[in-house]
Amino acid sequence: MSRIGKQPIPIPSGVEVKVGTDVVEVKGPKGSLSTPVEACLNYELADGQVVLTRKDESRQTSAQHGLRRTLLANCIEGVSKGFSKTLEVIGVGFKVAVKGNTIELAVGFSHPVNVELPKGIEAKAEGTKLTVSGVDKQLVGEFAASIRRIRKPEPYKGKGIKYETETIRRKAGKSAGK
Repeated sequence: MSRIGKQPIPIPSGVEVKVGTDVVEVKGPKGSLSTPVEACLNYELADGQVVLTRKDESRQTSAQHGLRRTLLANCIEGVSKGFSKTLEVIGVGFKVAVKGNTIELAVGFSHPVNVELPKGIEAKAEGTKLTVSGVDKQLVGEFAASIRRIRKPEPYKGKGIKYETETIRRKAGKSAGK
């Protein structure tokens, strides 16, 4: 039995969960999300919590049990609290600015890099830190990774775009090898 799958998901106040035939819709103060319903699982709403149970003990069902519970829990957390990732821009002359619906990055190229914000994502720049936030955990993570991909941190001086919690493994330069 899945340890994650058998845990009930508490529903905070202000969040409404509707289990349909093919999707579970979650509405809250920050917005609304939906996740697909897996046919081999039972979704039960009771006492302010959602419990997922298996209809059978097949390999497919056990594989989906923990996954679907986590996806639903992420939807509930997203519409109540939201998700955010913080990126740091490190380097001399490296800057980040949010102008309307566009993020402008000056990260050592001959031109500034402009990135369009997708629908449902908000960005806030404070100095060399960029905070990306939204209700959909997957969308926030993918967008933060696409910004990081513009200029990955390099191991010699540590210049580039990195996550706030990330540590860069530094290498010794050429002179240290002699």
